[in-house]
Amino acid sequence: MDVSKTRTSFYRRLYLAWLIDSGQATTVPAITELTGMPRRTAQDTLAALGELDIDCVFQQEAGSRHQIGHYRIQDWGAVNAAWVEANLERICKVLGYPVSLSEQ
Repeated sequence: MDVSKTRTSFYRRLYLAWLIDSGQATTVPAITELTGMPRRTAQDTLAALGELDIDCVFQQEAGSRHQIGHYRIQDWGAVNAAWVEANLERICKVLGYPVSLSEQ
C-alpha cells in the first residue's frame, strides 16, 4: 500500500493527539518510548498540531523550573476525535505502529 507523506503526517498528528488526550503518553519521552518515533519527530509533530487547529498545551508542574510537566489537548478543533478513536487500527497500520498500542 503506497501512502503519501501528507497522509502519514496527518495520521501521525491525529495519533499523537489521541495518545495525549487518552492519557497514554503526555510527555515527549513517553511518546518516543510508546511509538519508537525519534524525539525530534515527536517534538515537530507536537508543534504542528496547531496547523490542524488542535489546541495542545503544555502544563508545567507547579514549582518545577525545567519544563517538567505534560501535554494536554484542550480542543480538537475541526477534527472529530470520535473518528480518530474509531479508526485507530487503520491509523496504526499506515504509520507502522503496533496496533496493540491503541488497545492499551
